[in-house]
Amino acid sequence: MPRASVADLAAARRVLVYGVTGAGKSTAAVALGERLGLPVHLADDEIGWLPGWQQRPVEEQRAIAARVAAGEDWVLDTAYGSFRDVVVPRAQVVLALDYPRWLSLARLVRRTAVRWATRTPVCNGNVEDLRQILSGDSILRWHFRSYPRKTAQIRAWEQAADGVPVLVVHRPRELERVLEEVRPAGPR
Repeated sequence: MPRASVADLAAARRVLVYGVTGAGKSTAAVALGERLGLPVHLADDEIGWLPGWQQRPVEEQRAIAARVAAGEDWVLDTAYGSFRDVVVPRAQVVLALDYPRWLSLARLVRRTAVRWATRTPVCNGNVEDLRQILSGDSILRWHFRSYPRKTAQIRAWEQAADGVPVLVVHRPRELERVLEEVRPAGPR
């Protein structure tokens, strides 16, 4: 994918925020959506998870993702491998959060601990309990399984000669600067 600039991001009406688990994709998507006046779609809530920590069937994930991607204005906070091929071609810019493992893992551990302690509902009312946190499907284990794949995807997009433009940020402060510089291109 060609490299995107902050100006490209500001002009985009369809943005995919992509990154490693724990990077803060949802928070970044919400902040970007507010800045640009675009509707935000949170994949874990809208597409991926049902109550009781049941993953939505792949066919349903793809159908929901296709409805989101068909819209003219959106920010989506991630694209699972099961529907990435539906979303990426419709995105005008990919904002990639390519944070170091130590940083994203530290954020993820802190976030998980706080959610566990406060019983904060996530992903359609699901609550992270100790059994779930230590299970084979734990978000912490998922970080270790998915990190190499997600960083490889970002590298592949960066090196591709064509495709959707990608703006890669490597640190939270860099993302803050990008968000401060983003100004909507005009009426939406």
